[in-house]
This record gives sequence, C-alpha cells and structure tokens, in this order.
Amino acid sequence: MKLSECKTIQERAQFLEEKLSISLKNIQKVTIDSDEMVHCENRIGSVSLPLGVAGPFNIVGEYTKGEFYIPLATTEGALIASVSRGAKATIEKGIISTVQKVGVTRGPVLKAKTIGGAQKVEKWIWEHMDELVKKTEETSSHIKLMDLTVRKAGLYIFIRFSFDTDKAMGMNMATIATQHIIEYISEKTHSVIISVAGNFDIDKKPAWINSIYGRGYIVQAEAIISKEIVQSILKTSPQKLFEVWKTKCLLGSALAGSIGFNAHHANIVAAFYAATGQDLAHVVEGSLGMTIADILEDGSLYISVNLPSIMVGTIGGGTKFITQSEARNIVKTDSPFVLSEVLGAAVLAGELSLLSSLSEGTLASSHKKLGR
Repeated sequence: MKLSECKTIQERAQFLEEKLSISLKNIQKVTIDSDEMVHCENRIGSVSLPLGVAGPFNIVGEYTKGEFYIPLATTEGALIASVSRGAKATIEKGIISTVQKVGVTRGPVLKAKTIGGAQKVEKWIWEHMDELVKKTEETSSHIKLMDLTVRKAGLYIFIRFSFDTDKAMGMNMATIATQHIIEYISEKTHSVIISVAGNFDIDKKPAWINSIYGRGYIVQAEAIISKEIVQSILKTSPQKLFEVWKTKCLLGSALAGSIGFNAHHANIVAAFYAATGQDLAHVVEGSLGMTIADILEDGSLYISVNLPSIMVGTIGGGTKFITQSEARNIVKTDSPFVLSEVLGAAVLAGELSLLSSLSEGTLASSHKKLGR
C-alpha cells in the first residue's frame, strides 16, 4: 500500500508508523505539554494545527540519502498535495540538497565619545579576537564564535557576531554570549553599551545582509526533470514553466522591490517550522530565498532553490514539545544539517509544483477544489 492509497487519518498514521518504525500516538490527538516544558507566560492551554506529510522524497545530500516523508503543519488546502506532486516529479533522479552552517547572529551596538574613538574600538576588537572567542565559550560549552563584522555610523559601533550553537537554533545562547562579550569590550575600550541587539543581526526581519551573507544555515537544492515527466506529472512543458518562472520570480519580484525572488518559499518553511518546533518568526528569513530555472540542451527542466537564512535546531525551544518531537521523528534525525537538507528538498518541490500549476492555469481550480 502507498501513502496516497490510505483514506483516513488513522490509516496514514499507521502506514508511517509501520514503514518508519516510529510512534505517532500523540500527533493523532490534541496534546497539552506540561508547564515545565513550555516557556509561555499567562498560559491558558494550547492550539493545534492540522499536520500532514508530503512525499515520498528521494533526497541525496551530504547528510541525507534515501527516501523521506516530510511533516508539514498548515491550514492551507492544496499545499501538501502540491509539495507531494513536486516530490513525485523528482523521485526518479532525486533532489540533491546541500547545507552550510554560517552561524546564528546577534548584533549589538556600542557608542564612543568621538568618531576617532569609534575607530579605536573597532581596532581593539580585531586585535583581541582570541580573547572574544574565550569570552564566548565562558557562557556555554556548546557555543563558539565563528566570525564577526563591524560597521560604524558616527559615534556608534555595530558588531554582527556569528555563532556556532551546536544542535540548538541558539538565539538565546547567542544573546547571553553577546552580552558577556560586549561588557568586556565596553570595559576595555571605555565605550558605552547601547543595546545587546541593534538590528545589525538582523533577526526576524527581511534584510539584504541575511540574503547576501547568510544566517543560520545556507541551504541549496536542485533537481533535473525530463520533458516527459514534466508533461505527464506536472501537466505542462519546460518552456511554459520557464516563462512563468522568469516573469514571476525575476521580473515581478524586481518590479515589486522584493528581497525574495521565489514563488512561495515561506509557505513550506512556515509549515515545516510549525511541524518540527522551530521559532515561527524566523519564517521571515526563510522567505528570502531565490528559485532558479533553466532548460537544458536535451529539453529537460533544471530547477534549484537557494535559502540563505534557515534558522533551525533539534534541541531547545519548541523542539522538545511532544507532538513536534514525534513529527520531527518522521524525518528520523536529531541533526540540524539533515533537517535543513530535508527542508531544502521540500521547498524545491513546492516551487516546482506551484510554477507548474501557474503555467498550466490550474492554481484557482486547485484551491477551489482543495482549499475551501
């Protein structure tokens, strides 16, 4: 039996439990985690979201290889069906997915008495990097200072620290470490701490710096789909899809002044974050990606996605909730690298399917059928 042949919630859950040798007993009911597990003030209960799975996927990456089902929590009809269609179109050759850790960032701001004083503060920072690395590690054995960038504006010194926070997404760790570091810098340079977070991070806001330099993890995924599969599964042609991609993702995005040049990265990122217990506000950074399409010499379609700012973790925050832990176990990993590569594949499948739907003119009818 295939997942698509299962007709009820119980049948689908049982299919995955047997195939993946996991338990999904809590996902099939509304579960309220204990107060000890949840950081939520004035709490009155919990809310639930419908959870589905897309797939199967054939993913080939540095950290992933083989068949995967991907959990997505969403209230939008047609989304999971669309991602699954993209997965089906890529299953023959697979999706190649890669990930690079660039670190979670925190960007404090300090103030000097003069512009010359600000220059001296920057000079001191670069001359004492080894000390800042040690100060970072004094706050936790699971955090390391990877890199930093300094920008000055008059009397103000903005620093963008990049940290490796192990398996945690790590914003809290980064904030604690940053506070410790800037107190040391302030003491040694006689500068004044204005804020531990001065928006040079930049956290939970759209910004070109995250798109250009990356934040968290940089994820890329690519696939090649034959002309025959594009026609039989996606019901369109490589040429039509390419034309929609060019006008929508490039020209339309440019005319709108968009930072993200994609069809709907945020849709899949949001559903995956909700399912696996990530910080939902980081969907903002997840929307910054670019989708690229091309037609190869043999007429096949090439498609890839670049996600420069993926903020995920497998410990801490909402990742420890009972249902989110079960959902993440569908991917069978405690590695943020695997989680990132799987997400990259899901985003690619979603882009492929939506662009196909737009090129064949079925977006409205699909949502009329599944989205109401």
